[in-house]
Amino acid sequence: MRSVIFDLDGTLADTSGDLIAAANHCFRDMGMGDVLDPATDQGIALRGGKMMLRRGLERLDRADEAVVERYYPVLLEAYGAEIDTHSTLYPGAMEAVELLAEQGYGVGICTNKPEALADLLLTRLGVRGAFKALVGADTLAVRKPDPEPLRETARRLGGDPSLCLLVGDSDTDRNTAKAAGVPSVLVTFGPSGEDMAALSPEGLLAHFDDLPEMVAELIGRNS
Repeated sequence: MRSVIFDLDGTLADTSGDLIAAANHCFRDMGMGDVLDPATDQGIALRGGKMMLRRGLERLDRADEAVVERYYPVLLEAYGAEIDTHSTLYPGAMEAVELLAEQGYGVGICTNKPEALADLLLTRLGVRGAFKALVGADTLAVRKPDPEPLRETARRLGGDPSLCLLVGDSDTDRNTAKAAGVPSVLVTFGPSGEDMAALSPEGLLAHFDDLPEMVAELIGRNS
């Protein structure tokens, strides 16, 4: 069986507002106030919690990896408490997911968000049941861009890991698919969308309406 596997943050959903709020909670606890701006730091947010902490500390000329490691659990706790205050699914995302499932593709998620938080977010957004497999940052001993989480997602869907496609929004996703020897489709509507073409993915996606046909062209149809 062929599978379509999605990244989560910045691909299916804009989660940057809640991620930045969690990071700013940490900076306020440090006595620094709000360091990241939800309007301009979306791209940083979608690179993960530790990156937000690093970039914020760098702006304050207080770069310290020990502080990043100490506050990362604090960030995750704050994020989990307010995980869906601002987060929204991108237009057409679930319509495309549902159509792909109707066409016989396995549909799952491979994310570098911790599995429990990814599960919680999808549940709060009301779409957890649409995805038959979920592999997070801590599901396996390795995470993207190692190809094994992508392959494991395909296996959990009952699919052939060599017949999957990864939909994502970053060089991490591009490199994961490349390492697995499968195509990637990168979205261009996210905060880093203008940078995606330079990564030379097999497909560039401006709107989810175009995804089912793109999938069929890249990995074939299930019949």
